[in-house]
Amino acid sequence: MLIDVIKLREYYASPLGIASANSISAALTVLWGESRNERVMGLGYTTPWLDRFNADAECTLNFMPAAQGALHWPTGKPSATALAFEEQLPLADASIDRVVMVHLLEHSENPSETLSEIWRILAPNGKLFVVVPNRRGLWARFEHTPFGTGRPFSRQQLTHFLTASQLSPSAWSDALHFPPGKTGRRPRFRNNLETLGRKFWPVFSGVIIVEATKNMVQGVSVISHQSRRIFTPILVPLGSSKANTKK
Repeated sequence: MLIDVIKLREYYASPLGIASANSISAALTVLWGESRNERVMGLGYTTPWLDRFNADAECTLNFMPAAQGALHWPTGKPSATALAFEEQLPLADASIDRVVMVHLLEHSENPSETLSEIWRILAPNGKLFVVVPNRRGLWARFEHTPFGTGRPFSRQQLTHFLTASQLSPSAWSDALHFPPGKTGRRPRFRNNLETLGRKFWPVFSGVIIVEATKNMVQGVSVISHQSRRIFTPILVPLGSSKANTKK
């Protein structure tokens, strides 16, 4: 079950959330490279990273799952955020150059369908950056962070889902090597553990980060979606219909 967007915002405003975002940002920076004049899309809850990586992009879109809810982004500017069903994105084929996916795949009902939809909207040689909880890591065992919910992955499992959707893993990274405790008062200790963890125990990181490229060698067979959802917007509180309104 997806975490409510308000809880995610509160987490990333906390000392532990800020430390988490910084750790993941450092790992993503190693993989990101230059995105000048490219079309970038965030899927899931990606605002802590879109703010850092969209400066030179042609345009940046932010899609949040309808079951999670959405928040206005970017702050102080016209909103570039929309609710969407991750297996049926309202975008044309080959329309996006880069996709960043955080807090989504581990909650997906059908990871293969979600990744196949990413393949559809990615331009030729487009890149997908996925952040998922590590099955072997400590963070997946504690539910007071967003990384302790949903289905954690191993590298082998993540590779299986990516390659099945014609997405080729091209680079790997990892983050969250410090324990998921209250770290706001000990930033130096946390930074030291992060540095040591990247070098000595990367297999036990809190999250796995992979860069995958769209594979154009083979086509993807047309399949019917196994999961369908119909979302009805609620414009008035329940019980406030005209039939129950006193005249």
